[in-house]
Amino acid sequence: MTDADSSLSVQQIIDSLKHEDTPTRVQAMNKITFVASALGEERTRNELIPFLIDCLDDEEDVLEVLAVQLGQFVANIGGIEHVHVLIPAFEILCASEQSKVREKSVESLQSIIKLATKEQIVEYFYPFLKRLSSAEWFTPHISSAALFSQIYPNVSSEQQQELRKAYAQIIADKTPIVRKSASAHLGALISVVDSEIVEQELIPLFKATAIDEQDAVRFMTVDSCVALLKKLPASVSKDHVLPVVKELSTDCAWRVRYMAADRFDQIVSGFSADIVAEELISLYISLLEDKEEEVRSAAASKVTSICKLIPDTVIISTILPCVTKLASDVNENVRAALAGDVMGLAPLLGKEKTLEHLLDLFLKLLQDEFYEVRLSVISRLNGINQVVGIELLSDSLLPAIIQLAEERQWRVRLAIINFIPLLAKQLGITFFEEKLAVLCLNWLRDSVFSIRAAATTNIKQLVEVFGVSWAKSSILPQVLNFSTNPNCHYRITTVLSINALAPVVDSDTVETTLLPLLVQLASDVVPNIRFNVAKSLQIVAKFVSSDVAKSTISTTLNILIEDSDNDVKFYANQALSSLESC
Repeated sequence: MTDADSSLSVQQIIDSLKHEDTPTRVQAMNKITFVASALGEERTRNELIPFLIDCLDDEEDVLEVLAVQLGQFVANIGGIEHVHVLIPAFEILCASEQSKVREKSVESLQSIIKLATKEQIVEYFYPFLKRLSSAEWFTPHISSAALFSQIYPNVSSEQQQELRKAYAQIIADKTPIVRKSASAHLGALISVVDSEIVEQELIPLFKATAIDEQDAVRFMTVDSCVALLKKLPASVSKDHVLPVVKELSTDCAWRVRYMAADRFDQIVSGFSADIVAEELISLYISLLEDKEEEVRSAAASKVTSICKLIPDTVIISTILPCVTKLASDVNENVRAALAGDVMGLAPLLGKEKTLEHLLDLFLKLLQDEFYEVRLSVISRLNGINQVVGIELLSDSLLPAIIQLAEERQWRVRLAIINFIPLLAKQLGITFFEEKLAVLCLNWLRDSVFSIRAAATTNIKQLVEVFGVSWAKSSILPQVLNFSTNPNCHYRITTVLSINALAPVVDSDTVETTLLPLLVQLASDVVPNIRFNVAKSLQIVAKFVSSDVAKSTISTTLNILIEDSDNDVKFYANQALSSLESC
């Protein structure tokens, strides 16, 4: 691009930023780093940044893009030493009434602060944070909460004290959304403050968020619990964190209980075994039995991670009765959450206890009417296979697989295809041939292309499990049949199957069986098949002798180069060039 072209493009972008149409301004703002590169560092600092500041009275979509772009401007302004020129723009963006603009601004600021030295943080960002947190309007306060934990470790002890006072003020702000932001980022601040100061000054702030009248504030307190458990001695945690955990786990707002359930494994890991046994297991049971399905789902998804922290006897006597009830929960999402996690209990309990206490549960989930429950169990069979072997589930497993394989939703069929090689390896060739082989072949005929493509990959993996001899006797005859099918989709499936099989069968099979099929399909009446053949020949050439590559493959590609279809010509030329360069 010439200087004149560059200048013209810059002017076009600048003009577009003044356009009445919002999408046009958004598009132009996305190119603002190009303008900065064209202008150079000095002009960007002296001209472009002031111009952009004048553009800050704009629509949310435009400002959101600008907030992201400014995060990438450090190089364009000449390095982090000139970061002060960006701060006026960020100060306005962080005060925006639009939450997305503030969020993107904070993200950009956080990435910039990581680049700054301690001196630059003290000189530029500490005063900036003080202005945000003490501004008259509440929106800057919201933005400021996310920046404290980055700036705090880099300033003097006196300045740290000022920041703690400022944080206490936003924790007590009269605006709920400010308190919510302060509560959300309190855990990050706790992680960078000395333990002694945490006990003296931040625990009172933590307790204030836990009893806030707004459930959105209390919701965020759960992560502060986790942060404190990592920071404080066990005795202090017992006195100050445990009572809050109890309150949050039984909170009147289901969202707060949900958050407690979702983080309960992290909470349990922060306490001693005696506190877990005496205090926390009963809380966890209450979450598993909660009246809200979202809470039960979150608790059910943590069964294995929590059971890793408690003795077998407690798992069997206390947790399993509740888990068994959840397997019959009225809500299908709860059952799916349980099915996605509970298989992990088998390695914890061992073979005998799994057979005694878990097998019936697994079988029940495999027969669930909701496909996601059955799919979750099948996708995690490896855990139980390692403990007791999958044979014990085979009678229930097969009906579940067949039902999933015939689901109307193609994404479900796609998901089950991905598990077939694992099942085949675990169940063995006899079971597979008797029960699952027909399914795999049916998938090659599926009406959805993604299923047919996945089915060919599935065949490749099965060959890797069962060997080339099995492929010759069971798979290749089917591929041969597809090559002459009147339906062109099946003939394309033949090409895809050859691509998948060539790397895993012997060269003799490629040369005597797979390659002749491609040569045959090279004269197919459908152009789409012919250009797929050209692409396939490029793949197959890697698995045949050089003589065959130079004769059969080159000859076929030279014929395709003369094809009447431009796409066929293009891919044939590409394949031939690749072949000649080898």
